[in-house]
This record gives sequence, C-alpha cells and structure tokens, in this order.
Amino acid sequence: MTTGAQALITSLLGGGVEVCFANPGTSEMHFVAALDDHPDMRAILCLFEGVATGAADGYWRVAGKPAATLLHLGPGLANGLANLHNARRAHSGVVNIVGDHATYHRSSGTPLASDIGLLGDWLDSPIARPQSSDDLAVAVMDTVAAARVGRIATLVLPADVSWSKVSTPAFGPAASRSADPRQPGAHDIDLIAGRLTTLGDRALLLIGGAGTSATGLIAAQRISQAVGTRVLVETFPARLAHGRGVPNFERLGYLSEQAVAQLAEVQELLLAGAQHPVGFFAYPDKPTDLVPEGAAVLTFAAPDNPHTAAALERVADALDAPAVALGTAVPAPELGTGPLTAWNWVGVIANLLPDNAIISDESNTSGLMLPTATRACARHDLLTLTGGAIGQGLPVAIGAAVAAPDRPVIALQADGSALYTITALWTMAREHLDVTVVLLNNRAYAILQLELQRVGAEPAGDRARQLLELDDPDIDFVSIARGLGVSAMRATTVQELAHQFQAAVHEPGPHLIEAMISPA
Repeated sequence: MTTGAQALITSLLGGGVEVCFANPGTSEMHFVAALDDHPDMRAILCLFEGVATGAADGYWRVAGKPAATLLHLGPGLANGLANLHNARRAHSGVVNIVGDHATYHRSSGTPLASDIGLLGDWLDSPIARPQSSDDLAVAVMDTVAAARVGRIATLVLPADVSWSKVSTPAFGPAASRSADPRQPGAHDIDLIAGRLTTLGDRALLLIGGAGTSATGLIAAQRISQAVGTRVLVETFPARLAHGRGVPNFERLGYLSEQAVAQLAEVQELLLAGAQHPVGFFAYPDKPTDLVPEGAAVLTFAAPDNPHTAAALERVADALDAPAVALGTAVPAPELGTGPLTAWNWVGVIANLLPDNAIISDESNTSGLMLPTATRACARHDLLTLTGGAIGQGLPVAIGAAVAAPDRPVIALQADGSALYTITALWTMAREHLDVTVVLLNNRAYAILQLELQRVGAEPAGDRARQLLELDDPDIDFVSIARGLGVSAMRATTVQELAHQFQAAVHEPGPHLIEAMISPA
C-alpha cells in the first residue's frame, strides 16, 4: 500500500511538476519522508516561505511550467503571500502544497489553527481541500491542471490524508492543457488591423504578458513600421526579451506623471497582454486612470493570454508588414570612472553582461537608468517586480537559476528590498546556483523618500526620516552574505565593480557584490 503523500508526489511528477521549493513543518513530515522514494522530485529547502514562493514564480517565468511549494499550515502560507501576489500578477503557475492539521484535530483549538481557505481566496486562485484519501486524486489533478495554465493553485493537505493508505500508487497525470479558446479569431485580427491602419500614430499599442517575448516585440515593431502606431511595454513585465537582436520599446512610466505624458496624445489604446493603465497609488490632485479622457480602450489580448505574441504576428501579417532589420545602432554607455552613483553603475552591467543571461531586477530607484543602458548590450531576459511587493528579486533569481542551470543569472537588488528575503542567499549557496547578486546599497528606502514628497505630506523632520533611512547602524551585506555561505565583496568605484562583476560571472556558484551607491 502507498501513502497519500507518496501518491501525491508521483502524481505531481506525472503532471510535469519536478521541483519543490520547501519550508516544511510537522504536518508535512510524511510528504518529506516520501521524497526519499522519488529522486526525480528535486526538493529545495528555503529558510523563509517568501523565498519558496518567489522561487516558484521565477521558475515558471523561465521554465514555462509550474514548480511546487511546500508550506506549513496557515502561517506558512501567510509568510509566502507577498511573493505569491507577485506571481499572480506575473500569471505564473504555482502548485502550493499547504499542510494542515489532521481532520480530527483541526477543531481542537491548537495554537496553529487558522483559516487557510481565507488566505488562499485572497490570491483569487483555486483551492482544493481533500478530506480523505478518496478525495485526494481529483484534488491533485485539478490543482496541477490549474497551475499548468498559469494560475496559483493551492492543495491543503491534512496530515491524516497524507499518512493514510491509498489503493493505487498514483492518481494518473494531471489533465493536459486543452485547446485554449483565447486565441483571437480571424475577425478579431482583421478588426485590429483595420483600426491600426485607420488611426496610425494616433493609436498606441501597450504590450504585456506573453507579448513581451522576442516574437511579440518583433511583431510589434513590424506593426509600428507599417502603420506608424506607437508601442510601449507595460511597466513591470514578467519576462521581457531585451538587448541586441530585439526591438527596444520604452516602458510605461512607474510615476503617474511620466505615464500621463507618454499617453497624452493617444486617441485609441490597444491592450495586447497588458492591464488598463492606472496609477500605482492615489495622489492629491493627480489622476488615477492614466488614459486620456475621451480615448478609446480596446483589449486585444488579456494579460493572462498565452497567445499574445502569436496574435501580434497575425496582425502584422494582416497588414502585410515587412520584416524589420534589427541593428545595434545604440551603443552601450561608457564604463566611466569614479565613485559609484545611481547613474553610472548600470554602465558596468551594460558593458560586461554575459550572453544569454537572465536578469532578476529589483534595483528600484537605483535602477532608473538600467532599461536605457542595457538596450544594446548582450541579449538577455529581464524579470521584473510584477506586483510591487518588495522582496522578490533574490527568490526569483533562485527559481530562474534552477530552471536554466546553463544560463548566468544576475540579481540586481536594492538594499531595503533585499532584507525581506536575504536568506535566499543561503539557498543559492546550498544548491550551488550560478547567481551573481549586485546589491545596491544606498542606505535608504529611497523610493519612500521620493513618495513622501509626491503624496503632498508636510516637510519631513528627523522623526519621519528615521523611518526611511537605513544608516543607523549601517548594514554590512558582505558579512551577511559570507555568513550565509556566499562569496562576497564590496565595490565603491566603477572600476572595482567592473573588476568584481567580471570575475563573479565567470566563476561558478553564487557571488554577492555590495555596490556602495552615493545617495541621490
């Protein structure tokens, strides 16, 4: 006879789920024990649940298939919610296995009892709660099937269901993805092509989701050159093809003032995998909806549509748009010299980025110049902070490195955000992942210093500034990284960063460079 936990792992593998990012507790011990019988399931220990969930997000973005997380009860799921929020905004498929108390123990008033279903509902995702081994088969198949089409799906596994015997060793592979009805029909393609032809440069194509692949960007460039339509990329794409060999489109500004200016002359906005543009926050006397009054908005492909790039190609073909020549006319910025600033460190990345790299970007205010600096550097994929919940960069880098062990992964990480999930460094060391972390230390929550001004608050005094500065005491990230098993160095000048970065990307295993950035 086989336990429910053993059958669950066999079924996960049958559904293509081969990696589990785990932070287990007592209720998950039968699942942990069952891993010994399933060497094909790669189990990776994370010291914080938010690292596990962020890693699963990064894995999907690069591998295009779901990983599992193993979390302990409601508090474990709660600790992972911020990066699950980011994963939801990235439309990443994730299988959450959340252990629960045994069915007969749940009502005993145990200190760890909580409403796990309520937490899962917050993610707007399917939740399966099998109450017996007989319920487990359908629950597993439904959960994996949902994750395989880009949803966060949660299986709440009571301990007694996990240890109970089942009559079959597995429940069969999860249902494969069926024909997706979201492919635009010929009528939709002709309609969009007609609107673009009529409007020309009065229309704007905002691309997101699956449309930010190289295929989608090249199709958008063909459309733009054929009819003059302007193109922007969403502010925080889940995965953006970037660098030499792909078109470089400006991204919609994070600041509402920037976005309003970018959209000012638009008469019709076509959304191809992107959300309707709205401000990240409300501000006094500033608009929330960023689309100009009177402009029409047409959703060409929803943000979770996996066929956006192919649909853009079909529109380009309907317009008889010719192929585009992709040159390298824009040079990388000069490497520069002198102390590191928010403006010059990006030149190091632009000049020394290895081919086919993956960048996990949570550089925040220190990275304002990064998109422009890297537009003509080595071809790479860029993973950004999709949901705005900080602490994503290091975990996403883990998932990317596990999904693509043959590609160098670069984590560009702001100091304040890094502290949320700094234990990700330990997992990088334990798994010998090829990740180079450039930690940008400006000793501040700089974005909040900016927002304090933008929201119209009264001029800040010393007490207010204490909540936005990270320099009393200074944080020694080199010592932290070394204590977590990662080789670490500190750079204060452009020359030091260039030397250390070049050495790190050519040496296997994880490295951290603490780049001391002068406050802006």
